[in-house]
Amino acid sequence: MSLPSSSSKTKEAKLFRNNRSQAVRIPVEFELPGDRVLIRKEGQRLIIEPVTGPTNIVELLNVWKKNAPLGPGDEFPDIEDMPSKSEDIF
Repeated sequence: MSLPSSSSKTKEAKLFRNNRSQAVRIPVEFELPGDRVLIRKEGQRLIIEPVTGPTNIVELLNVWKKNAPLGPGDEFPDIEDMPSKSEDIF
């Protein structure tokens, strides 16, 4: 996510408690898409970003379905199956 530009508006937001967690009421003009965010701390700043990728296995499989099939160069190479060595473990 990019740094705020000098033209971005600053607005005070309300902090409150939700059970044992602290929460922030985000003003409508700063509303984020979706229902999940990533949050990290950089010094005294909290950075909040929307989750933009798949959030469950069904969404992930739908993303993968759109990719081109694997080509011959993507296959695993043949590896000689070596017999295991006998070890005395007792």
